[in-house]
Amino acid sequence: MADEPLRILIIGAHPDDCDISAGGMAAIWRQAGHIVRFVSTTNGESGHHEMSAADLIAARRSEADAVAERLGIQYDILKHRDGRLMPTLEARFELIGMIRQFNPDLVLTHRPNDYHPDHRYTSLLVCDAAYMVTVPPVVPEVPALRDNPVIGYMSDGFQRPYPFTPDLVVDVEPVIETVVDLLDCHRSQFYEWLAYNHRYDHLLPDDDAGRREFLGQWFRERIAPLADQHRQKLIETYGEDRGSKVRYIEGIEISEYGSPLTADLRTRLFPDQA
Repeated sequence: MADEPLRILIIGAHPDDCDISAGGMAAIWRQAGHIVRFVSTTNGESGHHEMSAADLIAARRSEADAVAERLGIQYDILKHRDGRLMPTLEARFELIGMIRQFNPDLVLTHRPNDYHPDHRYTSLLVCDAAYMVTVPPVVPEVPALRDNPVIGYMSDGFQRPYPFTPDLVVDVEPVIETVVDLLDCHRSQFYEWLAYNHRYDHLLPDDDAGRREFLGQWFRERIAPLADQHRQKLIETYGEDRGSKVRYIEGIEISEYGSPLTADLRTRLFPDQA
């Protein structure tokens, strides 16, 4: 039914992947009353240079809970080990059951070509679950879907074998502060592990407000190139006046493994593009 809320399932490899790649769209969908669910396929146990696995798993669960409360969503963390995810039958069947139970209109995940094996295998698992969610003898304990959901890939900067090519570009500048709030919840990552791993820990302020301001600037600089890279697509989407001024975007590349994106679903997902 057109007046019922859409169901959006965003599947990342680690707690914070959904937030950093699709947090803006998630915020827009939540404002419109749609149902959004984040899933991390791994437990996040390896994303730190000092914290033990057990402590980090607990910390990342708490951080995901903070995001869930702030955005008003369900945020699941599966039990596959961080850095050790494999595209097994068991993992595939787990995702098939989850997708069937949630019955999404749209599934977002990583692209298959990515630097991180957990990202690649998460994408592969989602693609392997596509179509199979409609096959009753596979995972027979969960009723099969009648329709394959639309599947889309979140943006990245990898160029080979081909660069991210969005079918949809979304102006997320109106919700950019909300996205920074979501990332701010993942303190073990952006203020500890990634700061150490990316060598910006010496630049971080000591106070919470200063750190959030630093994170906001870091995030804006990270995603700002996307708008210029896809400027013509933005102008085609929003018109010359708005499209030429948009500064921060997220994008979706539709996967051929899912159902086609219908004009009706696109309009419901992004009414400001109609």
